[in-house]
Formats: sequence, C-alpha cells, structure tokens
Amino acid sequence: MVPGATSKRVRPYQSPKRQQQARRTRRQILAVATEQFRALGYAGTTMSAIAAAAGVSVPTVELAFGTKASLLKEVIDVAIAGDDEPVPVLERPWATQIQQATTAEQFLAQVAGVLVAAAERSDALVLAAFEAARSDERLAPLAAQLKAQRAVTAGWIVDGIAARAPLRTDRAHAIDTLWLLMDPAVFDRLTADRGWTARRFGAWFADSALRLLAEQ
Repeated sequence: MVPGATSKRVRPYQSPKRQQQARRTRRQILAVATEQFRALGYAGTTMSAIAAAAGVSVPTVELAFGTKASLLKEVIDVAIAGDDEPVPVLERPWATQIQQATTAEQFLAQVAGVLVAAAERSDALVLAAFEAARSDERLAPLAAQLKAQRAVTAGWIVDGIAARAPLRTDRAHAIDTLWLLMDPAVFDRLTADRGWTARRFGAWFADSALRLLAEQ
C-alpha cells in the first residue's frame, strides 16, 4: 500500500439472479430432504441420495447446510413454520391474530388449529430426530433443542390461557402438561395408530388443555 493512501473495502457484488437461483436450489434440497427423512428416517437418508434427487452435487448440499444433522434441523424448522422465512414462529401473523381471542376456549381452539397443521408437516421428522438421537450423539443437541422449543411454545400458550381465565394449577405444572400434550408421539399414536383425524385431534387437544388448565 502506498504510504498515506486510504483503503476502501470492496463489497462483493451480489447478483439478484444468482441469489434467487441459490434460494431455489436451497428449497429444492429441503423438499427432497424432507421426503427422504420422512420415508427413510435419519439413518437411511444420505447426503449423496439427497444431492442426486435434487440434481445438485454433494458439495453443494454441504455448502448450503453443512452436516446431515444440520440439514435435518433445517428441514424440521421449515416443516414446523410452514415456510423458510427467517421469522420466529411466535412472531408470525397467526400468533398476533390468535391473541385477539377473548376467551380461553376460543384461544385454545385457534392454537389447536395451528399446532395440528404444524404436526401434520413435522411430527414424522421430529420423531426421526428423537429416534436417531438415541444412537447418534450428533443428534442429541437437536433433540434437546426441539424439546426446549416445545416448552417455550407451551409457556406461550399457558400465558395465553392465564390472560383469559384463572389457571387450575401453577404455571410450571401447566407448561409440563401442555408440553406432554404437544409431544409429536401423542399426535402420531392417535392419528396413525388409533385412526383419529387431524381435526379430531385438534378438538381433543383444545378440550383437554381447557379442562386440565383453566378454571371453568
């Protein structure tokens, strides 16, 4: 550098067209990975098979998502939220809309609709992560994070109930109760094993939460 000269940091040019292509590629990989994790589980899914089905190279998948465990986490996040927009679940428009409910019964009915839709998209994937975490320590952080996220959502729901009706129990116990009702295994057992429709499960969830947690 010439003494006394000033340096200017050159910002890399980001082509909008290239960014759009990268996002399309990312979404294609996520779609393929979702199908394969659902059908084959974590152990049965490989990065090479995902890459081949998505029409990209393995390095492209790894560059976008890193490890297979990281890819599964991204797949689950998108499935729960319903899209890949970088907006926290509890900061989405539906959360604001639900807060307009005036009674605990109305609040829980609307919450149940959102939870059931998310469960239909994500429960098989979450269960695959839990199953894999039993034998693969690389999945343990993801399993713990998913359980912690469920507790956060349960706390948000409990606070919503408490704002509309007195709780029958303390907040911590109420969160634990909802945390269990929201377990993807419960949804899976009742819909897959017992033949319940998603609509029936939603009605049962809302009614159970109301009876167990809110003073009538």
